[in-house]
Amino acid sequence: ERLCLHYADDYGMETRIVRFHNIFGPLGTWEGGREKAPAAICRKIAVAKLTGQSEIEVWGDGRQTRSLCYIDDCLQGLTRLMASNYRDPLNLGQDRAVTIDQLVELIAAIAGVSVTKRHVSGPQGVRGRNSDNARLRHVLGWEPQISLEEGLAHTYKWVEAQVERKLASGVSTPETLQSAPFP
Repeated sequence: ERLCLHYADDYGMETRIVRFHNIFGPLGTWEGGREKAPAAICRKIAVAKLTGQSEIEVWGDGRQTRSLCYIDDCLQGLTRLMASNYRDPLNLGQDRAVTIDQLVELIAAIAGVSVTKRHVSGPQGVRGRNSDNARLRHVLGWEPQISLEEGLAHTYKWVEAQVERKLASGVSTPETLQSAPFP
């Protein structure tokens, strides 16, 4: 943010500052430990579904909260911001927060399975994070439109296809796909 502000002040460069809040969707990182919680949970539930397992591992107590924004909404917001004259920092995300446990339940319902959550200790990230979209609505006259459930349905379908492909090719085992961490 400061770099953008300095370039604007020092060189007259037009900049926009966006604070992205937990963007997710198909084609994102879904394995390897660098993925966000939605993709990691989609992966774990897909592995459980495709291999007949009923338990997934969740780091922490499941009460950590996140607001999650689907990629199409992120791109729409970014396009609108770039076309505007607004120069100050702007949050871009959904303002609905869910717990990690709620996220697991939503994705399991989308997958059509029931899973048991086994909470284990591990890095949990911040306890809670939510996007305040008041300025976004005021400045752009817009806010994210895609519901969490709709975005998760698109994401789950894509992640499940990736898991199925990896399992069928023998590149990964259910154990390696299931045990990869998520924040």
